[in-house]
Amino acid sequence: MDPSPIHHLIESQVLTVAKTLESQLDDEIAALDRLDTDDIEALRERRLIQMKKAAERRKHWVSIGHGEYGEIMAEKEFFGVVKGSERVVCHFYRENWPCKVMDKHLAILAKQHIETRFVKIDAEKSPFLAEKLKIVVLPTLALIKNAKVEDYVVGFDELGGTDEFSTEELEERLAKSQVIVFEGESSVNNASRAKAKTRSVRQSEEQSSDSD
Repeated sequence: MDPSPIHHLIESQVLTVAKTLESQLDDEIAALDRLDTDDIEALRERRLIQMKKAAERRKHWVSIGHGEYGEIMAEKEFFGVVKGSERVVCHFYRENWPCKVMDKHLAILAKQHIETRFVKIDAEKSPFLAEKLKIVVLPTLALIKNAKVEDYVVGFDELGGTDEFSTEELEERLAKSQVIVFEGESSVNNASRAKAKTRSVRQSEEQSSDSD
């Protein structure tokens, strides 16, 4: 029995796709072949320079307190902190439950967003700053860029009006003011997934050991 017309059509389409992919691959190989040793070395050198600068920047951030959620103990320290970092999130707080909730989320974000300095200061012990920055409701986050307060997060109104907001919601609000670098994928979620993956690998290894 002769093959059906449909069979011939499918074979023809598969052959066409294969030839197209082969042509694209040939073009990519040709482009790589056109790169001489000097071009490849130049690309490698630029990449190494970028990696070195990123490492130096990270080292500097850590040396001035980035990566941790710290407390400013005196008002005069505030000015040194905001001048020393391009981006600062400063939590004006007092000893109450809402501020403790904010503390919990900021401590997480400080570790995830090392490009930003996260600090807190007791508003009741900082009357000059509280008056100058018009801090009335606590907690209030002052979002500071290049030593200038650009925005505020006042209370929980922008976080659903409840103390049950998620760290991701706060992260997105800070990103809206560009006080943290946010690529659209929550760094908190990424970290959680990484931990879950690690746990999964460990559990698999344990199960494998038990079966042996």
